[in-house]
Amino acid sequence: MSIEDNSGLRMLAINILGRFLSNRDNNIRYVALNMLMRAITVDTQAVQRHRATILECVKDSDASIRKRALELVYLLVNESNVKSLTKELIEYLEVSDQDFKGDLTAKTCSIVEKFSTDKIWYIDQMLKVLSEAGSFVKDEVWHALIVVISNASNLHGYTVRSLYKAVQTSGDQESLVRVAVWCIGEYGEMLVNNAGMLGIEEPITVTESDAVDVIEIAIKRHISDLTTQAMCLIALLKLSCRFPVCSQRINDIIVQYKGSLVLELQQRSIEFNSVIQKHQNIRSLLVEKMPVLDEATYSGRRAGSLPATVSTSNGAAINLPNGVAKPSAAPLVDLLDLSSDDAPVPSSSGGDFLQDLLGVDLAPALSQLGTSQTQKSGTDVLLDLLSIGTPPAQSSPSTSDILSSSLDNKISVNTLQRLSSPSALSGQASLPAVGSPVMDLLDGFAPNPAAREDNGPAYPSIVAFETNSLKIMFNFSKAPGNPQTTIIQATFTNKSPNVYTDFIFQAAVPKFLQLHLDPASGNTLAASGDGSITQDLQVTNSQHGKKSLVMRTRISYKVNNKEVLEEGQINNFPRGL
Repeated sequence: MSIEDNSGLRMLAINILGRFLSNRDNNIRYVALNMLMRAITVDTQAVQRHRATILECVKDSDASIRKRALELVYLLVNESNVKSLTKELIEYLEVSDQDFKGDLTAKTCSIVEKFSTDKIWYIDQMLKVLSEAGSFVKDEVWHALIVVISNASNLHGYTVRSLYKAVQTSGDQESLVRVAVWCIGEYGEMLVNNAGMLGIEEPITVTESDAVDVIEIAIKRHISDLTTQAMCLIALLKLSCRFPVCSQRINDIIVQYKGSLVLELQQRSIEFNSVIQKHQNIRSLLVEKMPVLDEATYSGRRAGSLPATVSTSNGAAINLPNGVAKPSAAPLVDLLDLSSDDAPVPSSSGGDFLQDLLGVDLAPALSQLGTSQTQKSGTDVLLDLLSIGTPPAQSSPSTSDILSSSLDNKISVNTLQRLSSPSALSGQASLPAVGSPVMDLLDGFAPNPAAREDNGPAYPSIVAFETNSLKIMFNFSKAPGNPQTTIIQATFTNKSPNVYTDFIFQAAVPKFLQLHLDPASGNTLAASGDGSITQDLQVTNSQHGKKSLVMRTRISYKVNNKEVLEEGQINNFPRGL
């Protein structure tokens, strides 16, 4: 093996190791697997010839050999053999030991995701894994599956029918149930109507009552899992609009949780009952279809970084909230908040992730305009971090407050997000911070800026960012009696002859700074400098007098429906801020 210039000897050595794998002695087989792990980096093709023998070692009775062989199989997978190897691993998954199922499931899911040739194959294999070992599947795996399903518009009907059949026989697998509940809530009418049939399918007969049965069985079977139960309640709310004939039955199921000892379920039950009983005129808007979830951005988020350019999907355009009302707003009640898992409360642990995200030493103080977003769809990593570094809540509404206000009064948008976010459930009684602008469900968005008085010395304005088409000016003032805090008014001007739509400004700062962004004055930037957008930023410098301000910016907008992304760093802040 060490004689690099003689490939014949290397092949002979690898063949000897392959024969060792058939030895009855466990120690010899284990040593052979370890050597093959090293040999694969030198001559992959030679090791590939022993793939069948290595695969048999995955089924060995010895746990150490199984684990090492599985690692070797994972390294052997490529585009040409992925389907055959995946088939073997999934078949073994059915009979594998419980102690080994976790590792085998994780590796199989990773192989399917990494080497999937097309969406239908990916969905089929993941449904097989979920049916056999759904309880061992990690949250990010079934989240990713839902993102793929969301993008495969031609497979929505096929997927929801496949999930319906799978959950009939494997209803005890939690991850499978969650994906099935989400899809039935979203595409329930396609299940009932056999819409989007593919040539490989046989039509099935499913009534509206049958679809509701699946959700009702799931919510009663998985009584110990808060996430699953919360998702079931939201799916029921959606189906109450999709299936009007079942509306009363669905409401009867929902009201059973009015007295739940789990505050999260109690709150959802009471509020959803109010939606069904008192707000028929807006229910369809609240529970309309989810926007397409962006695959590339979600993949970047899982990897800990954003793609270099703004990715686009084949589905409907994604409307990112910008602190103002928008036409055709995304649904306020989301079946599943895919973005909330990685949005922790303020802590120092977020720094490394943000450092990877924007390439600077950042605090968990990343903000974007639009903290009053109507929903979080998993389409942008930056949206997941809005709650980091924002001011603490002035007050948290009690459950009774929400009951009395129902949906006619102004409710914090973040409260609605918590309402629609089963993957961020904590079981605690307190609600999210209400520092964001409030939203009236009937009257649109209503920013609620606090009055300020200028105080302290005057600072010169600066050009924070400028290109041939875009200019950003910063004007500065100080908060009363607080020299550490600087109020920045950003003014955005479009110098090009084209109108900019869906304009979004995002910013990040180092750890010694804290940043809060108020909603922008608009999201459409007129052409040729005819008007501008303004937005207020509040920066608190814990090293005031020692360190100067610095800020990393990210601006996105659309020109003739084409996404544009601008990034930059601002280092020319006046001294003394």
